[in-house]
Formats: sequence, C-alpha cells, structure tokens
Amino acid sequence: MAFDEEEQKEKLSQLQQKEEEDLAQLLAKRYKTPYLNLGRAFIDLDALKLVPRDRAEAAGLAVVQSTGKKLQIAVKNPTLDKAKEIVTELRRDGYQPQLFLVSMRSLKHAWVRYEEAGEETPSITNVIDISKDKIVEFRREIKTTKDFERMLSEKISQGKTKRVTDLLDYVLGGAFELVVSDIHVEPAEDAVHMRVRLDGLLQDIVSFSHDMHKMLLVRIKLVCELKLNIHDKSQDGRFTIRAGESDVEVRVSTLPGPYGESIVMRILHPRAIETSFEDLGIHPVLLELIEREIQKPNGMIITTGPTGSGKTTTLYAFIKKLNEPGVKIITIEDPIEYHIKGITQTQINKEAGYTFETGLSAIVRQDPDIILVGEMRNRETAEIGMQAALTGHLVFSTLHTNNAPGTIPRLIDLGVPPNIIAPAINLAIAQRLVRILCPHCKKQMPPTPEQMTTIKKLMETLPQKYTRPTLDNISLCTPGGCGECNFLGYKGRLAVFEAFLIDDDMERLILKNPSEAAVREAAIAQGMATLEQDGILKLLQGITSWDELNRIVGLI
Repeated sequence: MAFDEEEQKEKLSQLQQKEEEDLAQLLAKRYKTPYLNLGRAFIDLDALKLVPRDRAEAAGLAVVQSTGKKLQIAVKNPTLDKAKEIVTELRRDGYQPQLFLVSMRSLKHAWVRYEEAGEETPSITNVIDISKDKIVEFRREIKTTKDFERMLSEKISQGKTKRVTDLLDYVLGGAFELVVSDIHVEPAEDAVHMRVRLDGLLQDIVSFSHDMHKMLLVRIKLVCELKLNIHDKSQDGRFTIRAGESDVEVRVSTLPGPYGESIVMRILHPRAIETSFEDLGIHPVLLELIEREIQKPNGMIITTGPTGSGKTTTLYAFIKKLNEPGVKIITIEDPIEYHIKGITQTQINKEAGYTFETGLSAIVRQDPDIILVGEMRNRETAEIGMQAALTGHLVFSTLHTNNAPGTIPRLIDLGVPPNIIAPAINLAIAQRLVRILCPHCKKQMPPTPEQMTTIKKLMETLPQKYTRPTLDNISLCTPGGCGECNFLGYKGRLAVFEAFLIDDDMERLILKNPSEAAVREAAIAQGMATLEQDGILKLLQGITSWDELNRIVGLI
C-alpha cells in the first residue's frame, strides 16, 4: 500500500485541532467560563464590528453575537489586561457582555470574518429592519406562494444568503408580503423543511441544509433573547419586524426534536385587528344580541374555541367598539398581541411575579370600566375575573372549548363553583374560522342528495327568529383557482359563530352542575343557532364551500 502523505497531513491536522479544542475546554473549566467552538457557530458580522480588528487581535477576543445590548464575546484568556479593558468599555457603554472561552483556532476563524464585515458603523438592535430595497423587491416579485418558493430557492442556491441575516430577511419579508400567519421550520433526517400557514392551511415552501438551519436557529434565538446553549427544552420569545412604516410583532417557539430544534414563528399582522365589530361576519340576529350584551355595565362575556379560531380578533373588535374617552379599559395578556391606542395593556411576567391572578387583582384596584383577560387557564384567574364581573366591571375573556355549551362544564372542571358561574356570565360565544371562496374563480354546482339531506335537516331546526332560506333549486359554490387567490380557490377567512345567554332558566340549570349535552339542549331551546347552522347559512350565501365547512365544523 502506497504512503499517502496528504492523507497523513490531514489526519495530523485533525488531531492537532482536537487537542487544541480539548485544551480550551479544560481551561474553560478552570476559569469557570462557558466553552465555545466558533468553527460550528454563527458569527454576527455587525457584532464583530463593535471592536476594531486590530484591538480584537491584540486582546485575543472577538464579539461574535449580539441582541439588543446583550453580547457574546469569545476570548482566549479572560485575565489579559487588554481583554479586561475592552469588556469594561463595553459595559460602560451600556452593553451586557457574556464571555466564552475559545481556542486560538476559533478566534482566527472569527477574525477572518472581518473581511466580510466592512467598516460601516454597526447597528445593534432587537428589531429586524427590512430595507426599503428588499420591500420593493418583495412587492414586485412575490404574489403567490410559488413566487415565494422560487425566490427563496434562488437565493439559497445562488449563495445570495451568505449572511444568515439576509436569509431571515427574505423569509420574513416574503411571509409578510403574503400575509401568512405562521412560518414553520422543521428539521428532518434528509433536510430542513420550511412551511407557511396561509388562511389556516400549511404549504411547503423550501428545503435547505442542516448547517443553514443551525445558523438560522442561532440568529432567531439571539433576536428573541433565548438561551443559545439550551437544545433539549422548548423556549418561547418574540421580536419585531420593521418593514417600512409598519412594525409587526413575531412570536417564536422552539421545540427539541430528533434532527434538531423545530422553529415556529407566528406573525401578528396589525391588519388582523382592523376588522370592525360589524365586519366580523356575525349574523344580524346574533349581532343584535351581542351588541346589547357588550353595552351592559357589568358581567362576563366569554369567547371560546381552539387555538387559531380568531377569539382574540373578536374580543379586540368588542374593545374597539367600546373604546371611548369616558371609558377606562385595561387588559392583561400573555403576550400583548396587538397594540390598541387609548387603552391600558399589560403583559404577564412570571419572573417578576405578574401573573394572570396577581395582575387581575391589581387591575381591579385601578377602577377600570372594562377588563380584558387574555385567557382563563385556571380556577384562580376564572374566579377573580368572575368576582370582578359581579362587582361592577364588564369582563371579556377566552376559554379553550369545542363549542359554546362546553363553557359551563369546562369552568366547573377548572374548579369554579356553579353559584359563581351562573350570576357572573352574561354570554358564552364559540367560533371557528372558515376560508372564504375567491370571488374571482369560485364555481357553482348543485348539491348532492346527501348534502341536501343535511342542509334541510339543519335548516328545519333553525330558530324561528332567523329567516329560513328557500331551498328550492339551490346551488353550492366550490373553489376554482386563479392568481388572485394564490391558486387555492380561497382568499381570507370568516368566522362562524354560536352563542347563548345566561338567562334565568340557564342560571338554574348551571346550579345543578349540568353536562354539556344538557347545556346545549337548553341553549337551543333558548334560540341558539349552532356553528353548523351558521355555517350552512354562509354556505348558501356562497361565502364558503361544503368541503371547507365540513373540515372545520364537521357536517357529516
């Protein structure tokens, strides 16, 4: 066998690198400083420029990460005077340095990146600014998810996302332009897949390497101020996109998995709260009832439904309708999803001891007219909210249940006594979001015999105060597909609702600790149109399709 000199040199080099990193780890333990290998880490070029290259090399350090005023500094020897001097200066300027001990090989890897960094003044901020040029590019090139897929694929393949900050800009900018609600980054064995949720459904966008995923994950964690060294636990954070004149909040969740951490970014578009009370899609009969109830000076109105069913949008529409100079409104949320002028919004902070329970107790002492509690998650929060409703406050809140009648058993399961529930609640509402058929390409077709049977059954039991539609020669609309709707056949979403009052009969029933079926029977006797019935009314108006309604509320 021939002696391969190059192969032996490579093995020797790898052995030397390993020895150097092993020594750095031992020194890290001695100095009680976290160890870092920059060969596998993302280096923030803007952070690097905080310390000029000549000073960084002389001090044996490099600023490798930044988010807000928090800095991660890689250092060869934390006891060197020049290194201490730079760290002291950064602290004096308001920064919060965290030191990591690294090998000289790691530092050289960082110092080489100065060549890419340029010499412009760094901008350290926890807000992601998307440049005007990129915004113009997005608006020009991205009209559909296919356009988004093509742009990201081209940028990745052409190496135009060399800096991970650029990749994140393209991902967020394209998602913002398409008005998607969520971005999902999901590592698999072969690659990392990105999907976006548009009008409630996930769509594949692009796949990329695990190395790129690691860089993207670090960048997102830095912006959200999440812990970089935690990979086996879920973490939650948030940051802001600044796109032109708009500031958009993004909620981030990371979750450990077998092939890396999954990332979900929820984009809270401000236009989501532009929906007015009258534009929620509530049937006129129910709209009149709700409008009467939200004008009352006290009591609780609960909106229920699963995550992503539009509960917050509905409550914010109520708040905006009631938001007048003579009315004091305070909210307690986790987190604040959208900012509304003229009201006091607070956000829970468990570390500071500001929870739903403590916050709600404090809010009551602020003498508000209206209180919004983001979610009732336990008995304490529910009881305090209901006590507030019983003592002269109008309280809005949400609860996770499948339907409006499920509100009562759910509260009892939380441990709230029925004798508090009955007099405190004014109205229980449930809702779901269905996709709206694109008006440019929807098609008409006659219903099948099975569909007609279901429609007649639901319309025959529709409460008398609702106008029953004529069912002779009806047509149902189905999705088409055109450029206006991203070739999906749907564009936008609208809610279907059901709601019932806590009247005298319902109050007496609640005191008996009723089942969900008993509450439903009483609500229907009171005149409640069910989610299915409200959906059929929207189906017959051509707003949505049979398949979509069946997917959301289950007609068959």
